[in-house]
Order: sequence, then structure tokens, then C-alpha cells
Amino acid sequence: MIRFSSRSAIWLMVAVNLAVLAWMLITSVREHREIFATPFDWPGFAWGNYAEAWQSADFGVAAANSLILVATAAVAVVIVAAPAGYALGRSVERAAASLTLYFALGIGVPVQVIVIPLFVLMERLSLVNNLFGLFLLYVAVSLPFTVFLLTGYFASLPGELEEAAAIDGASRLRTFWTIMLPLARSGLITAFTLNAIGLWNEAFLALVFVQSTDKQTLPLALLGFLAKQQYSGADYGVLFAGVAILVLPMLLLYVWLGRRIIEGMTLGAGK
Repeated sequence: MIRFSSRSAIWLMVAVNLAVLAWMLITSVREHREIFATPFDWPGFAWGNYAEAWQSADFGVAAANSLILVATAAVAVVIVAAPAGYALGRSVERAAASLTLYFALGIGVPVQVIVIPLFVLMERLSLVNNLFGLFLLYVAVSLPFTVFLLTGYFASLPGELEEAAAIDGASRLRTFWTIMLPLARSGLITAFTLNAIGLWNEAFLALVFVQSTDKQTLPLALLGFLAKQQYSGADYGVLFAGVAILVLPMLLLYVWLGRRIIEGMTLGAGK
């Protein structure tokens, strides 16, 4: 009975989320008057809403900034976290468990708590209103979760492969690079995808540390577009088109790599 109730609750949540997504996409191709006059009719497919949102919100520059930042930061996080996760996951020393707990505690620290000292530090380094500075922040705040995730994944890999490599005379570095890293491909893809989705939607750090419109990310451009719509008279069809522009890329990425994400998360919880 409990299992049936849990499964029903999950499917209900999935149905609600799919309904909200479908409503957003349908509304994004409707005229403003049509949304309120006939909210449940078949849409008129006003594809011009997307072009108007793209031009009005200056999404071109913002999308390029977000794409470059998210891609480089997500890759950099995985590159830095993979050796750390391997060292912590395969180590038998007691200190490794303490360090893993240290990274786990870092996940629970809200970025809002440390934003003031971060701003002071970044200002002293002349990295405020700087895309490279935002890149460093993205990498730093993403490391605790990524290291913790990959630590569990590397710990779940069979130790016999390491023993065989050691018997053949392979060093720890060569074992990691040629044997363990390829085996952890699903975990690496999971870490990259989850970080990419999180950073793509990140707005707080960008709002605090970016001050020029030419350096804004896509969420900031959407916030500015929302404010502009509120003052000039909201066109909800265009507004929802702007929201869809932000949501759809990461949704497609998740659909493409969803099976690998689930595989990486479940294997990473093996130990």
C-alpha cells in the first residue's frame, strides 16, 4: 500500500510538471489577447513571439555569455573534481572520510551566506563585473557537490582493476588516467550535466557580480526583460517565449543524457 502510494505521488508530480511545461510552451506561441480571451483553445502558433523576445531582451549576447560560461565552468569543475573524487573514493586512510565529510558540509552552505566576503575578495582582485571572475565563482561553488558525487562513484568501482594494474607496474596516476577514468564516464557525464543545468539557471551570483549589460547571462537578461515588460505593459505571449528560450536548452540536454544521469547517480550511491 505504501509502495503504491509513493508511486502514485511520483506519477502525480510528473504529470503536474509536464502539464506546467506544456502550458508554458503553448502560451509562448499565443497572442496576448488570445491568452485571456480563449485560454483553453488551440494556440494560433504566433512563432514571432520568440523573435520578438530574442530581440527585445537582447538574448543574443546573453546566450553567448551563458553558453561560454556554463560549458567552460562545467568542464573545469569535472576536471578538478575527478582526481579529488578518485583520491577520496579509493583511499583507505581515515583522513579521506573526514575530507569527504568536509566537502559534504560545503554543499549545505548557502551562497547567500558567503556572498559579502566573496564580493570583497573579488573586488580586491578586480574581478567584479568580469566574466572570468564569474567563471571562477561558478567553479568554486560547484566543487563541493561534484567532488562528493564523484567520490561515491569512484568508490563503487571494482578494486580488482587497481590491483591488477599495480601488479603490472602501473602507477596510481596511470591507473587513474587509463583505467578508472574511462570506467567513470557515466559519473563524469552526470556531474557535467547536473552542473550545466544548475549553472545555466544561476542568477544570484550573476546579479551580484555582473554590472554591465554586455556581460549579463541569460537569466539576467530574462529578469531585465521581465522588468521591462512590467513597466511597458506585459505581453505574456512574448514573456513566456523568453522563459521557454531559457528553459528549453537544458531540458533538451537532460532528455538527451537523462539515462546516463540516472545511471551515474545510482552507481555513485553504491557505497
